[in-house]
Amino acid sequence: MEQFKGTTIVAVKRDGKTVIAGDGQVTMGQSIIFKGNAHKVRRLFDDKVVAGFAGGTADAFYMCEEFEKMLNKYSGSLMRSAVEYAKNIRSMGHNNAEAMMIVADKTTLLILTCMGDVIEPEDGICAIGSGGNYALAAAKALLQNTNLSAREIAVKAMEIASDICVFTNKNFLVEEV
Repeated sequence: MEQFKGTTIVAVKRDGKTVIAGDGQVTMGQSIIFKGNAHKVRRLFDDKVVAGFAGGTADAFYMCEEFEKMLNKYSGSLMRSAVEYAKNIRSMGHNNAEAMMIVADKTTLLILTCMGDVIEPEDGICAIGSGGNYALAAAKALLQNTNLSAREIAVKAMEIASDICVFTNKNFLVEEV
């Protein structure tokens, strides 16, 4: 059975704001758009944390649920929750899982993988998913060469990615912390 996947998630930090934006496309295999309005960016822990996920749908939902458990256990401490999440995932041996998440609160931005990696981007920009590299390149250029807000950069980067990546649509969901 083919797995449902395909999306683009981008995150941008600028001027004390962090924005995560994602599209709504769910793709089955290489040729079928299964759904166009999925919500792959969501608020967690009393709206203090924003998460965006990409990859296999079941794996992504599992990651999100497990991370949210850690947020609740560690009173919303993003870094501590991410590290504990990573330890748990590694101990369970989910070597065949295919998903990633970007998580952020007011101060911290992280990429989490289903392999138990926790990565903090060095320049306050990151992107994941099938159109992630397109969105990342666009966001980096916009951050370095414009005075656009974090929200404006994230949306413009998503627009550029959706023009290039067939697995990314223009049905964006944008959240800011």
